[in-house]
Amino acid sequence: MIITNVNLVLENEVVSGSLEVQDGVIRAMADSPSQQPGAMDGEGGWLLPGLVELHTDNLDKHFTPRPKVNWPALPAMRAHDAQVVAAGITTVLDAVAIGDERDGGTRRDNLDRMIHTVVDSERRGLNRAQHLLHLRCELPHETTVPLFEHYAGLPEVRLVSLMDHSPGQRQFVNPVKYREYYQGKYRLNDRQMDEYEQHQLALAARWSTPNRSEIARQCRERGISLASHDDATLAHVQESHRLGMVLAEFPTTVEAAQASHQHGLMVMMGAPNVVRGGSHSGNVAAHELAALGVLDVLSSDYYPGSLLDAVFRLAADERNTLQLAEAVRLATRNPAHSLGLDDRGVLAEGTRADLVLARQHEGQIYPARVWCRGALAY
Repeated sequence: MIITNVNLVLENEVVSGSLEVQDGVIRAMADSPSQQPGAMDGEGGWLLPGLVELHTDNLDKHFTPRPKVNWPALPAMRAHDAQVVAAGITTVLDAVAIGDERDGGTRRDNLDRMIHTVVDSERRGLNRAQHLLHLRCELPHETTVPLFEHYAGLPEVRLVSLMDHSPGQRQFVNPVKYREYYQGKYRLNDRQMDEYEQHQLALAARWSTPNRSEIARQCRERGISLASHDDATLAHVQESHRLGMVLAEFPTTVEAAQASHQHGLMVMMGAPNVVRGGSHSGNVAAHELAALGVLDVLSSDYYPGSLLDAVFRLAADERNTLQLAEAVRLATRNPAHSLGLDDRGVLAEGTRADLVLARQHEGQIYPARVWCRGALAY
C-alpha cells in the first residue's frame, strides 16, 4: 500500500510526501508524491502515527452502560474497540479499577469479566487496536493488594497506577468539589454523604500507605511500569520518585508538574482538560503546563475522541510553543516510549504501520482513515 499526497507528521517536522507499507510495517517514505499506479491519494491530509492511549476508562462504560445493567462481554468489547479505533487510537491500555468496591460492588462484579475479555479478545485476534491492561489500584481498601497480585502476572498488564481519592487531598483538595462529584455520582443525601466521607477517610488512614509501598515494590520486581496519580505537592512527587514511578498521571498543581518533570517522571494530562479549557475539579489546566514546557503525554481519560482533538488544539494554541510534530508526540512517541513500546509511535522505516490520516473541516479535526499494522481499521 502506498499513501501519497499527504503531510507526513514526522518526529520533529512535517513534510509533504508519500509513505509505503508492506507486511504491516512502514517500508519507505519520500518527500515527494508517489507516481506508482494505485497509490491512495491522501488529498493533502495529515498522516501521523497511530495514537497510543495509556489510561482510558471507556471500557467500563460499555460493560455497564447503565447502573446495574451488565452488557454481554464480547459485544461490549467490540463496541469499545470500534470507538477507540475511530478516534485514531491504535494502541490502548484499558484502565481497570481494582480494590474499590464503594460503588455498590459493580466494579468487583465486572472485574474478572473485563480483564478476561480484554485478554481473550486480544489473544484471539478479535480487536482492531492492540489492547493492553492498566491496573488502577485504589489504595484505600483491604482487597487492593490481593487483587493486584491475582492479575499482575498477566503479560498484558503493562502499567499500574496508584490512586487515593479520599477527601481533602490530591484531586479533591477542595471539599466542595469532592461533595459535588461523589454526591452526584452515587446519589447520596447529605447524611449519607457525611458517612461516606468519614468512611473514606478511615480507609485511607488504614490502607493507603502500606498498600502504596507494597504494590510499588512488587511492580519494581516484576518490571511493570508504574504511575503516580493526582500528585499535588513536592512531597507527593518525591515519594513517587522514590518508589520508582515513570509517569505522573494528572498532577493537580503547577508545583507537582514541574517537580515531576525535574525528577524525570513524564507528566501526563487529560485531553478532555485541553478540549474543555481546564479541569472539571478546579485543578491546573493542561494548557498551562504546555505553556511551561512540562507536558509530556496526553490521555483521552474518559472521552476517546478528545485525544486527536487535543493534539491539534495545542498545536494551534499561541500560549505555548508547540508545533504540530511536537504536539503529536504527546499522544504517540512519548506514551509509547514510557512503556518501552519502541516499535511504534513514530513514522519511520521499520516501525509498525499504525497510521492515522486526518483532515480538518471548519476548524475541526477528523480521522478519515486509521490503519493498524497496515490493515484498514476505520
